[in-house]
Amino acid sequence: MKMDARKQQILMAIITDYIATAEPVGSRTIAKKYRLGVSPATIRNEMSDLEEMGYIEQPHTSAGRIPSQRGYRYYVDFLMQRQELTPEEENIIRRGYETKVRDVGQVLQITGQLLSQITNYAAVVVMPRLDVGRFKHIQMVLLDPGKALVIVVQNTGTVLHRIFDVPQSITRSDLDLISQVLNAKLAGQNMESIKMTLIREIYFELSKHKNILDLAMHLVQESLVPGREDKIYLGGVFNILNQPEFHHVDRVKTLLSLLEQEELLCSLLENQKPEQGVAVRIGSELAREEMSGCSMVLGTYQAGGQPLGTLGVIGPTRMEYSRVVSVMECMTRSLSEALDRILNNRKN
Repeated sequence: MKMDARKQQILMAIITDYIATAEPVGSRTIAKKYRLGVSPATIRNEMSDLEEMGYIEQPHTSAGRIPSQRGYRYYVDFLMQRQELTPEEENIIRRGYETKVRDVGQVLQITGQLLSQITNYAAVVVMPRLDVGRFKHIQMVLLDPGKALVIVVQNTGTVLHRIFDVPQSITRSDLDLISQVLNAKLAGQNMESIKMTLIREIYFELSKHKNILDLAMHLVQESLVPGREDKIYLGGVFNILNQPEFHHVDRVKTLLSLLEQEELLCSLLENQKPEQGVAVRIGSELAREEMSGCSMVLGTYQAGGQPLGTLGVIGPTRMEYSRVVSVMECMTRSLSEALDRILNNRKN
């Protein structure tokens, strides 16, 4: 059976009303509210067809209809129109990123807070995986005779630093030379691309300073080591618990238990591809039975033109998709710009 224009209008009306009220929608409600130019009887017939097609469901006898997962998917893919952010929401986002943030972790935490505040759902932010980081810069500074500070910066903005003991004879010029050679040889490299031949070149060129070079190379490798666990920021959990779908105690316990599992949250977000832009996953698409009543809106943020991590908003399947998708598009763009500013400030 074909989804013609009238059926699309009625499905759109059912989803719009159900998202707003969380109450099953009847034919009379549609006829009064949405002025489709047809009688309640005609709307009932169309609703019967939509139910047969799997786009709506009847939760119990004599009730109105609610959208099915298939109905939500059709709505998101074909019917939904983006809801523009209000000037107030845009101001909240702009002011949030205008605060003096100096590191990646801080700006990502602000992002999670803003996402949950504006959407009124739970927000998940996956911090950058260090295995996508590349060496950007090293600086060695003589603090006192016998003491040197070594700073290593990734292209992601991550900074590691150590204070090392060095021979009393080491000068500022020696440390500048070591920094220059390492910056020239390692720029843009990650762990996989740093080959033994390159390490030999570096040690050959700086053979007089092997002990200091050992310390510096150890810190470089530590900054680029793959396999570190992702860090998760989860905010606004109580927002999702305010939704009527989650007023049942057992359902709340199950959801809270899932949200405490960082590994699970990472797995839900890890398949997001940068080229997808903002993606919507509904119910069983999350591949977890316990989250069948939830949806996620996902977006990828970048730094220096490289995909860095994922943002997610978790809510009921009765989510305000049109609004949340617009918020996510704005937040991923704003976060990427904020991260680029942090990186450029460090460069300068």
